[in-house]
Amino acid sequence: MTREEKSQVIDNLTAQLADNATIYLADISGLNAGDTSNLRRACYKAGVKLEVVKNTLLKKAMESSDKDFGELPEILKGNTSIMIAEASNAPAKVIKAFRKKSDKPLLKGAFIEEAVYVGDDQLDTLVEIKSKDELIGEIIGLLQSPAKNVISALKSSGGTIAGIVKTLSEKEG
Repeated sequence: MTREEKSQVIDNLTAQLADNATIYLADISGLNAGDTSNLRRACYKAGVKLEVVKNTLLKKAMESSDKDFGELPEILKGNTSIMIAEASNAPAKVIKAFRKKSDKPLLKGAFIEEAVYVGDDQLDTLVEIKSKDELIGEIIGLLQSPAKNVISALKSSGGTIAGIVKTLSEKEG
């Protein structure tokens, strides 16, 4: 790879790091061609972009980025694949689901909305992170709940009051 090609790859990686808030680093070494293909398919279905990268180039891209990746550059050893997604828990879910059949991929670390997670032991924590859409849905549900309770209470008590008034008016007549 020429110096110009390396520079171009670093520029592309830097742009990807800048444009995305969810970045996972995984080790997929040891997967055979069929498993790798299945992993790529699973990533595609989940909206996750999977790309094998050179550690030195990714490290340079992280250093030239405006984001603080904490200790992630230090864990760039061995084979590294970068997983990028919109939903912050999508790559973790793909890894966890894929691990039901294989012991790979291993999670090296993740950068999610300025938070850094290091180590494969963080996988369960990352799976539990709610996406932006899930959080918005929960908030809307919580906001609607009291209004629904008030409306149903008014309807039921309104019917009761109307029933009482009707009964009283019939007794007088």
